[in-house]
Amino acid sequence: MITADGIPLKVSLARAMMRNKMRAMLLVAPLFLFILFSFILPIGQMLLRSIDNPALVEGIPETLALLEEWDRQDVPSEEVFATLAREMIRGSEDRSIGKVGARLNQEFAGSRSLFNKTIRRVKRMETGPYKEAFLKIDKDWGDVELWKNIDRMGKQYTTAYFAAAIDMRYNGDGELIEQPEYKQIYVKLFGRTIWMSIMVTITCIILGYPIAYLLATLPMRTSNLLMIMVLLPFWTSLLVRTTSWIVILGKEGVLNETLVWLGIISTDSRLELMFNEKGVVIAMTHILLPFMVLPLYSVMKTIPPTYMRAARSLGANPALAFWRVYVPQTVPGIGAGSILVFIVAIGYYITPALVGGSDGQMISNLIAYHMQKSLNWGLAAALGAILLSGVLALYWLYNKIVGIDNMKFG
Repeated sequence: MITADGIPLKVSLARAMMRNKMRAMLLVAPLFLFILFSFILPIGQMLLRSIDNPALVEGIPETLALLEEWDRQDVPSEEVFATLAREMIRGSEDRSIGKVGARLNQEFAGSRSLFNKTIRRVKRMETGPYKEAFLKIDKDWGDVELWKNIDRMGKQYTTAYFAAAIDMRYNGDGELIEQPEYKQIYVKLFGRTIWMSIMVTITCIILGYPIAYLLATLPMRTSNLLMIMVLLPFWTSLLVRTTSWIVILGKEGVLNETLVWLGIISTDSRLELMFNEKGVVIAMTHILLPFMVLPLYSVMKTIPPTYMRAARSLGANPALAFWRVYVPQTVPGIGAGSILVFIVAIGYYITPALVGGSDGQMISNLIAYHMQKSLNWGLAAALGAILLSGVLALYWLYNKIVGIDNMKFG
């Protein structure tokens, strides 16, 4: 069969279907590009940076090639020192050698100053022997452990950042060992972050459930007015909300001054509610409470009141009817709210930074520190990747126990 214009019907239908598919793709394209550039590519870049280790590979490639033949028993030969001297001079011009010292310093303390001092001296040298000159500049060049670390770190990709993120490190022989005790901070911070996020989630459930129930059972006019009060935190700057808690809970704040004025506590026994974990939990609960109330409210509004009346008519008392009939139907809302609150809480940064003090810092604060101050982006990316893996593991666990299909936002 052919159409009026002489084209086979099958071909004409195929072209029409292709045009419809292209229109659909064009409609989806803006959203796809937004997700690609704002979500997929940044996360992919973070994951790549957590294992990328280009500093030594790009800075001293010839030295690394010679170290492949090194016996790792004694200090390398004169040829290795001479090659390193040439690459230091060349690298000082394009500043790549500074990256080598900085990267080595992250694994082997003192390497940056050692490289900087040596570069200044090497530039004035005209001829060798370089090995003797290096040892004269600093005896640390005779440390076999330093050379083992240079050799070990001369790989394009590494898991050293992930090892550091769990308070471990590789020695010169490539063995995974514990960091010194004074450097073991990340596992403790991960534990504190999870603990505080759980506490915030539980507190939001305890406070949010009765609020959502009240909103769902009141007349619409009254419910809408109260809903505005619930949504007020969304309309207020996060910085303002956080600093207001400092004013309220500080040692000289409104709460303590009121309690002292009422004679409930003495001036010397003021409550320590700020710049610690308690302050972070209180402030984050206030900020994240709407994320719990809204899913609960949307689920509760769909529950017919006749269910409770039927349970009462069958002999159940109010408490039993509420627990056995009403609460199970709100589990999807509890699950949705809990997932929202926990995921947002586990990555929070501004609130712990302002009200956490030294005892209330979370892992997000260390990630920001390495991104902004220490400039150890590899370690920051590894910490972020572990945090992302934890969230995905939580999502998987929730799906296995409760089921994603049972999670409702309304």
